[in-house]
Amino acid sequence: MAFSDLTSRTVRLYDNWLKDADPRVEDWLLMSSPLPQTIILGLYVYFVTSLGPKLMENRKPFELKKTMIIYNFFLVLFSVYMCYEFVMSGWGTGYSLRCEIVDYSQSPTALRMARTCWLYYFSKFIELLDTIFFVLRKKNSQVTFLHVFHHTIMPWTWWFGVKFAAGGLGTFHAFVNTVVHVVMYFYYGLSALGPAYQKYVWWKKYLTSLQLVQFVIVTIHIGQFFFMEDCKYQFPVFLYVIMSYGCIFLLLFLHFWYRAYTKGQRLPKTVRHGSYRNKQH
Repeated sequence: MAFSDLTSRTVRLYDNWLKDADPRVEDWLLMSSPLPQTIILGLYVYFVTSLGPKLMENRKPFELKKTMIIYNFFLVLFSVYMCYEFVMSGWGTGYSLRCEIVDYSQSPTALRMARTCWLYYFSKFIELLDTIFFVLRKKNSQVTFLHVFHHTIMPWTWWFGVKFAAGGLGTFHAFVNTVVHVVMYFYYGLSALGPAYQKYVWWKKYLTSLQLVQFVIVTIHIGQFFFMEDCKYQFPVFLYVIMSYGCIFLLLFLHFWYRAYTKGQRLPKTVRHGSYRNKQH
């Protein structure tokens, strides 16, 4: 009876919680419940940390140069498209950089923002291939805890963002992130082309700088909410999550910058040429 009672209470709590969900996204792919994405992400973690390395242990690394070139430049184009959609659905058409609540209406602009948020969420599943490529190429040293944690927690938390708050000031960090991803995946695409193109990727230090600036901007933007007394943003808890992301990754980037460019400490090649994801193609 105790277990049955606990189950019933959990179901009631979940149903009550979902009453505040955005009905516009209910029928969209992966949005009916957090369970499908939880299963996908669980399988991803299991594959890249356990199953994949075991399967590849006695095999030669896959040659994925062409695949990775296509993958990276596809993500450049996809990021450009998402950036454009964020601009046209709010951030370039009337959104305030201060308090901007979520518009839950059926207006074309509000629906466009909601769809853009879903696209951004879905892009995080595409980016899981980053780690899978590492495993298939036997670059297991690059499958760090931070890398896997970042690729897992981003889509999982963004499900709640799309489900409850697909719009408003909580989407600013996603807009900024798409801009950075245009540059980042372009850099990785050039790197994937091989040694003949190495002379065009001299600007990796500036990519790191851009990523640092990203987290500073996001942290400052979200931080101002806590000093606004009259902002009626509907789900402040999401802003705490975004603020935490910004602060944590800002500190990690500052540490990376100090080691790589200030202290002059010799870093492993895969770290020197990567970003916070330690990517090296």
